[in-house]
Amino acid sequence: MLRTLSLRTQLMLLQLSIVLTVVLVAGAVALTMLEQQIRDAYEAKMVGVAQSVARLPSIVDAFDDPDPSSTIQPIAEVITQSTEVTYVVVTDAEGIRYSHANPERIGERVSTDPSIPLSGEIYVGTQTGTLGESWRVKVPVFDPDGSEVIGTVSVGTLESLLHADLTDDLPVLLAWLVIAALAGSGGAIYVSRLVWRRIYQLEPEEIAALLETRDAMIHGIGEGVVAVDERGRVALVNDEATRLLAPDGALAGRAAADVLDPALVAMATTSAEQDETVLVGERMLLVRATAATVDGRRVGSVLILRDRTELHQLLQDLDGARDAAQALRAQAHEFSNRMHIISGLLELDQVREAIDYIERTGHGGAVVGGNTAPGITDPVVASLLMAKTSICEERGIRLVVAPDSAADPDGTDDVATVIGNLVDNAMDVSGHGDTIRVSLAQDLGGITVSVQDEGAGVPTGQREAIFTAGHSSKAERGARGFGLALVARISQRREGWVRVETPDGGGARFTVRLSSAPAAADPAGWPGTRQGAPVA
Repeated sequence: MLRTLSLRTQLMLLQLSIVLTVVLVAGAVALTMLEQQIRDAYEAKMVGVAQSVARLPSIVDAFDDPDPSSTIQPIAEVITQSTEVTYVVVTDAEGIRYSHANPERIGERVSTDPSIPLSGEIYVGTQTGTLGESWRVKVPVFDPDGSEVIGTVSVGTLESLLHADLTDDLPVLLAWLVIAALAGSGGAIYVSRLVWRRIYQLEPEEIAALLETRDAMIHGIGEGVVAVDERGRVALVNDEATRLLAPDGALAGRAAADVLDPALVAMATTSAEQDETVLVGERMLLVRATAATVDGRRVGSVLILRDRTELHQLLQDLDGARDAAQALRAQAHEFSNRMHIISGLLELDQVREAIDYIERTGHGGAVVGGNTAPGITDPVVASLLMAKTSICEERGIRLVVAPDSAADPDGTDDVATVIGNLVDNAMDVSGHGDTIRVSLAQDLGGITVSVQDEGAGVPTGQREAIFTAGHSSKAERGARGFGLALVARISQRREGWVRVETPDGGGARFTVRLSSAPAAADPAGWPGTRQGAPVA
C-alpha cells in the first residue's frame, strides 16, 4: 500500500500517526494524573476531617454517656455539611454506629471491616457500604489518656462525586489535547511538504536512479574528477582520480591539504576558473579548476585532471627526433660539400691534397658516435647519451662522458630520465664551443649521476626554487619548469638526493644520487615543492 503512495503522502501519514499516538498517550497520562490529583486532594481533606473528629473532646467524652449518639450525631452532621464530605460515621470498639448520614442506621453495626482502625492504624481505600461505593478514610479514636482505642471515625466521599469532579475538568483537558493534535498535524503537513520540496519533488526510486546514474557516469569518465567542499574536505573522487593521485589510499572524506598536492589545494581554494599544468609526483597533469555552485551559492570546487605524462614524453621524443632529423640534414649537406671538394681535388690531380683533406675532416660527424664508456651497460642510458652527443655536436656543444662511467640496468628508466633532463637543461644554458661533462659512478648502494655545464650557473638564492614544479627561467613557460622538479622527485623516491653547486671553472654542476632499490612511485605522497631533496 505504501509503495503506491507518494513520498510526501507517506511522510505526512507517518508523522500524523506519530502525532496522534503521542497525543493519545499524553492524554491518557494526563487523565490518570488528574484523577490521582483529585483523589489525593480528597484523601488529604478526609484524613484531616477524620483526625479532627477523632480528637474532639466532646466526641471522646460522649463515649461515656448513656446515649452517645445524641451528642455525636449533631456534631457529625455539622462537620459533614461544612467540609462537603459525603458522611462522617463514628463507631465504638464493637463497630456500632453513633452517627450516620442516614439516622436510621445509627445503632447498627458497620457493614465494612473496622479491624484496621481498631488496631490503631489509618485505613484509606475504596469500599462499598450502605451509601454505595465510596473513597473513605478510617482513623482510630483513643481514650482521653491516649492509651486505648475506644472507637473509629470513618469519613468518605462517593466515587460518583469523584468521577463528577473529573468530568468537570475533562473538557479543558480535551481542548488542550485537540489543540496539540491540530498543531502537530499542521507541523507534520508542513515538514512533509518542506522535505518534498527540498528533494526537488522526487520519489525515492527516482533519487536512487539518479545516484546510480551519477556514480556510473562519474566513475566511468576517463578524466579524473575531484570535488572539494567549502570545509576543505574531499567530497568526491572518481576512479581515474584515485589512479592518478592515490592508487593505494582513500581520498574521500579526508582533508584536501593532507592528501592532495599543494598545487591542487591552491587551485581548489581559489574562486576563479583556471587551467594549469601541475607536476603531481612524477605525473604531468593538466588540471582545470571550476567553482561548484548550488542555487547561486558556492559550495566547493571541482578539479578535472587529465594525465599528460605520456603526451609530455611523446613531445620530448618528438623534439629529440626533430633534432636528430635536423642533424642528419645538416650532416648530409656537409657531406655533400665535402664530396664536391674531394671530387674537385681529384679532377685537378691533387691526390695528396685530397688525402690530407679526408684525414683532416675525419668521419664527418656520425649521428651515433661512440661517446659512451665501456662501463655503461644499460642500453637505454647508452643510446640516450649517443643521441644527446649528436644533438650537442649539431649545436656546436661538446658532450663528454667520463671514461670511467658505469651504469647497469636496474629495470627502470629513472637514470635515463635524470640524465635526459639534466643534459637538456645544460644544453639550454650552453653556448657554441661550451663543454658538457657527464659522469656516472655506480656502487653497491646505488648510482651517482653528475652533469656539469659552462653556463651562467645558478644563483645561490635560486638553488631551491629551481626544483619547484613550474619554475622556469625561460620566457616561454607552457609546460616548462618541470624537468628539475621531476629529477628531485625521482631522487626522493629512490631514497637519494640532488645537489647543485658551482665548480671552480664556473657554470653549474648537478649531482643526483639514486639508491639501488627503486621504490614504487606514490603520486599522492609528493609535496608540491622541491620534495625535500638536499640542495647544496
